[in-house]
Amino acid sequence: MILTMDINQKRLWRTLMELAEIGGTSPIDVHGVTRLSLTKTELRARQYVIDLMKDSGLSVQVDAVGNIIGKLEGTDLELPSVMTGSHIDSVPHGGRFDGTLGVLGAIEAVRTMKEAGIKLKHSIEIVSFTDEEGARFGAGFIGSKGMAGELTETTFSLADDKGVTYREAFLAANLNPTLYKQAIRSDEQIKAYIEMHIEQGKVLEEHDLSIGIVTDIQGPVWLDVTLEGAADHAGATPMDMRKDAGLAMAEVLLAVEAISKEHQGVGTVGKMSIEPGGVNIIPGRACFSVDLRHIRKERRQHMVDDLHEQVEAICNQRGVTYNIDVKKEVEPATCSHEMVGLIDEVCTELNIRAMKMPCGAGHDALIMSKLAPIGMIFIRSKQGISHSPKEWSDAEDCKKGTRVLLHTLMKLAQ
Repeated sequence: MILTMDINQKRLWRTLMELAEIGGTSPIDVHGVTRLSLTKTELRARQYVIDLMKDSGLSVQVDAVGNIIGKLEGTDLELPSVMTGSHIDSVPHGGRFDGTLGVLGAIEAVRTMKEAGIKLKHSIEIVSFTDEEGARFGAGFIGSKGMAGELTETTFSLADDKGVTYREAFLAANLNPTLYKQAIRSDEQIKAYIEMHIEQGKVLEEHDLSIGIVTDIQGPVWLDVTLEGAADHAGATPMDMRKDAGLAMAEVLLAVEAISKEHQGVGTVGKMSIEPGGVNIIPGRACFSVDLRHIRKERRQHMVDDLHEQVEAICNQRGVTYNIDVKKEVEPATCSHEMVGLIDEVCTELNIRAMKMPCGAGHDALIMSKLAPIGMIFIRSKQGISHSPKEWSDAEDCKKGTRVLLHTLMKLAQ
């Protein structure tokens, strides 16, 4: 291994800023970047990535679910590929680094290998996965699910807020939704998957470290909860005669917090609404989301079960009915011990301080764990901010992470 080999920090940073301009509304630090999956804006970003891959000497193909795959062929084409990458779609008014660092950093790492004349036995595939965020249609990980054989035909019936279905968006992007199963890869084709990503939290910053080595990835369960009470007059209805869906919701929100702490997981209520919404009307209906996560599937199920019990008890006490729908459920994943050890070994050899840590957010690596051993490299996030125009990772940290990725890929593919 050539441990003195480094990446071109200026070139990497330039590509990060150039891609940020596609979907970025000036000033970006105020309005952020909006690249919802398969919109015209995101299609422009996809073309930028394709062109960059080709300029870096990679062969490029787009699979049946829109994953962009750039390949550096190894000397033995019979061997499985080492895979790396992330995504370039964003949430509304998101940041410049979420997902894109994993794609552009991987391109920079492989480009550096080519420039140094490095020859490796295993091929390296860089993937820009389709719609990791799920911000447009409400269902994420489309590209990685398609590759792992986890995508279902019902996904294509989902519609965005303008009524455009996923099927229509696929066709507009010159993709045939009926062929989605052609994107499936077998576990024999992929030796390992490694993803570099910004941390999106404050742990690394609190420890004054640039790099984190992920050990486990929490899997989310998304629930939509609807509580039905009675919308009565705020002045004429005594307190002991009310069926207040709003107060029932308030109790459930506190229950989410208590359950999450008890099981050492995390729980969030990020969306809520009450109806009719008048200042002098008792809420007759309350709707809200619940996001429950844990690195252990059985512990997460205990969280879900406890929430059901709490909702039932609260609603019975207040004379309110309820309904809970599961909108999304992704199994947690544990990173390969070998991959964790390999990344740790590279950090030591490069004299880069790092720490092992769990991952709270969902990533394509979570889905790819069904196909291959996975590893993740985290990069420090300033103040832990992400999914925001204020999302920021310093150029030096991006360089360090990409250098770790470079040498990890070389060890995996040698």
